[in-house]
Amino acid sequence: MDIGIINALSYEDFVNILGNVVEKCPIITAAVWSRRPFANLAALEAAINDFIEALPESGKDGILRCHPDLAGRDLQSGSLTRESRQEQGHAGMDALDAAEVSRMALLNSEYKERFGFPFVICARMNNKATILRQLSDRLGNERAAERLRAIEEVKKICHLRLQGLVLTDPLNKL
Repeated sequence: MDIGIINALSYEDFVNILGNVVEKCPIITAAVWSRRPFANLAALEAAINDFIEALPESGKDGILRCHPDLAGRDLQSGSLTRESRQEQGHAGMDALDAAEVSRMALLNSEYKERFGFPFVICARMNNKATILRQLSDRLGNERAAERLRAIEEVKKICHLRLQGLVLTDPLNKL
C-alpha cells in the first residue's frame, strides 16, 4: 500500500491494517489517524513516535507490558500475534534447545520482576545469542534507563512493521 492509500483509509480500516505496528496497541494507531494526511512513511512513523514520546511513564510502561516474553509461553502455545511469531522465528527464538529455553525463562522472570515489564528488543535486528546476552546485560540498568531503551526498541519494531505495510517510493524513503 502506498501512503496515498493509507491516507484515504477509513478510521476502521486504518486501525485494522496498522493497529499492531506497536504490539497490541491499536489505540496508538487510532490516535494518529486524525493527523492524516501524512506526506510520506516517515511522517506517519514520526506521528506514532511523537504519540509514544508524549505519554507519561505509566503509558510507556503500558506499551511495554503489551509485549510478550521472548521464547515464552505465548510462543510455546502458539498465541503470539502473527508479527511477533515471525519476528521471534527470524531471531531463532522458536528453535532454542532446552537449556536456552530454561535460561530465557529465568532471565525473563528476573527482568519482569526488576522492571515491571517484559524485556523488549527488536528480534528482527538480532539473533538468539545477542538477545540472550542483551537480556542478561540489561538487567543491570536502572529502571528509567531501561524504560527508555525498551521504548527505543519498540520504535525499531514499529519502523520495520510499517516498512512491511507501506510501500516506499523515491519521494517516500526513510
